[in-house]
Amino acid sequence: MPRFMLFVYSRGDSAPSVELVEAMNRYNEELLKAGALLALDGLHPPKTATQLSFSGSERPTVTDGPFTESKEHVGGYWVIQARSQEEAVDWASRAPLREGTIEVRRIAEAADYSPEIARAAEMSGQPPEQTVATE
Repeated sequence: MPRFMLFVYSRGDSAPSVELVEAMNRYNEELLKAGALLALDGLHPPKTATQLSFSGSERPTVTDGPFTESKEHVGGYWVIQARSQEEAVDWASRAPLREGTIEVRRIAEAADYSPEIARAAEMSGQPPEQTVATE
């Protein structure tokens, strides 16, 4: 079944309200009961982030936040499985956001590329399974 990443873009750096966290938890439980939820996490605000900028073969430039103000930033994500993009969009439309944006993107699989690219992307071992942070 195809997998999708739902990026949650939010505004500001304030912590969510208890009511929003409770509503999100109900939504997450609904995803879990439906067998759609694979992973999810909220992210710290961009002021605590570090960016690496790549240019050619030089070592990347490392910059610590805070960064130039932007209207929105990725505040969290879900990884879900759904039969189609439309079903993934339907799940995203049920999220209890009061404001912000959710971007739905299908996760690429080896079959989406040529056999040469798929072979080049093969890893020597199995990566760890997606997990949900519990701390």
